[in-house]
Amino acid sequence: MDELKVYADQVVSSLRHIDYLRDVQIAQPLRLPTISISIDRLKASQLGLQMDDIARSVTASTSSSRFTQKIQWLDENNTYTYQVQVQVPEYVMNTMDELREIPLVKGQLTPTLGDIATFNTQYLPGEYDRQGPRRYLTVMANIHKKDLGTATADVQQAIRELPAPPRGVVVEMKGMSTLLLDTMGSLQLGLACAVVVIFLLLAANYQSVKLSLTALVTIPAVILGSLAMLLLTGSTLNLQSYMGMIMSTGVSVANAILIVSNAEALRLDFRNARTAALASATTRLRPILMTSMAMIAGMIPMAMGMGETGEQAAPLGRAVIGGLFASTFAALFILPLLFVWMKENQRSIPNHCCQRTSPIIESR
Repeated sequence: MDELKVYADQVVSSLRHIDYLRDVQIAQPLRLPTISISIDRLKASQLGLQMDDIARSVTASTSSSRFTQKIQWLDENNTYTYQVQVQVPEYVMNTMDELREIPLVKGQLTPTLGDIATFNTQYLPGEYDRQGPRRYLTVMANIHKKDLGTATADVQQAIRELPAPPRGVVVEMKGMSTLLLDTMGSLQLGLACAVVVIFLLLAANYQSVKLSLTALVTIPAVILGSLAMLLLTGSTLNLQSYMGMIMSTGVSVANAILIVSNAEALRLDFRNARTAALASATTRLRPILMTSMAMIAGMIPMAMGMGETGEQAAPLGRAVIGGLFASTFAALFILPLLFVWMKENQRSIPNHCCQRTSPIIESR
């Protein structure tokens, strides 16, 4: 505990240099005034006293008998069980002299605790917290007008700048920061898995890696647009904004597939990638704008944060609006250029070339 306290004090001093942290302190009380009772076992045995009897007498006088002897009383009228315990009132047992006068034998005033024990006052930890067999101390801090992600990064940096802890001492971050890191890691993994699954499905459908990569060009635009909108509105990257980013990713990929599929079909007819890309973007302009604008309009009330809990869901709407704006621009202007770059030098085979003719041989 001494080594833990020394290193915990270093952590507290380091965290107090972060200006937006408040109430930085060690959670456990480490200097609690304590009365140490040392029993003279020789005197106790001469008086015929057992350590169990002494412990029960002291416990009942200083706290309650429920810690040493559990007694249940059944009320037969209502068949309800009550716990019965013996305890000396706190206002009676409030000096050292009264502690020395605690009787140790039932029904007798002597011997008393002062006859067989010595008393010392010292300071000890008020509680011992354990995780398995390991004791630990908790350094707590509150955040003032700062997001949890920034605070977590700053605290980690402050801990890394400290000297190495003593052998056997381990520093871990707990609390809301752990939940944040786990949640963000899961969301990032989920977004990455969704992109990979979409790519595999497109590759199986188009039978072309180039077309599959072309259809995914709107995903970076979604991420950049969502982050830009969150930055402009002063929102943070949290669970709601991540969900909005994933929602807008689905809509943007659907718009991209609409353009790419139509452009590839037109390329086989026109035998020109540039003409096919322009025609596809022109013909699909209206459905893409209708889909994107309808979803953006539906997200505006949520993004404004109206209502009692509106501020909690507002990042979701803002992320969707920013992602759809950027992805719509990318689908209509960047995606056709990328399609032309991918397919411009690829040889096109018109559909009618696939129809084979064979000569007819007649015998007369």
